[in-house]
Amino acid sequence: MKWVEVIRLRLADGNMKLTLEASMQRLINGAAGNTGQTPIRVFRREKLASDVCVVLFHKGKKPKTGGSALGLHLAAALMEVGLVNHTVWDEFK
Repeated sequence: MKWVEVIRLRLADGNMKLTLEASMQRLINGAAGNTGQTPIRVFRREKLASDVCVVLFHKGKKPKTGGSALGLHLAAALMEVGLVNHTVWDEFK
């Protein structure tokens, strides 16, 4: 089964953009090193630089905890810099 986690972040302070970019890259790189086969992509919202979206792509059984350990960790870490919405999506067949 294929499924994804989507973590949307809206920065609390628009001036944090540069700080976030460096921190986010370190956080994602560190997380990617710990995931093995979980591809991670990061997107910025067009015309609204304070919105960031992290997408984790998974294959296999989905955990019952509302997301992977990695996704839950990233969402918790990002809550320190803004509003976070963490959702899990199943592939539509």
